[in-house]
Amino acid sequence: MDSPHLPKSDPAVGGIAADRLRSVIERVERLEEERKALAGDIKDIFSEAKSAGFDVKVIRQIIRIRRQEPAEVEEQETLLDIYRRALGM
Repeated sequence: MDSPHLPKSDPAVGGIAADRLRSVIERVERLEEERKALAGDIKDIFSEAKSAGFDVKVIRQIIRIRRQEPAEVEEQETLLDIYRRALGM
């Protein structure tokens, strides 16, 4: 029998496992903090690159290209070339 002096611990309130929910929320919060710290680190690296004379916009484009599949990059470059020629560029 539960004591009236102790808080009643019901792990499931309204069909929700409170401990599990708390765990999920806390994990997401930790990861968001890590993401925030990483974003700051990335910003610092781009500032360093800019101060070294690199074009940050071009660096971002290269990073985006490196994430893609080689066939996708080739297709985009081919289309870009075709469009440029169509416009007389």
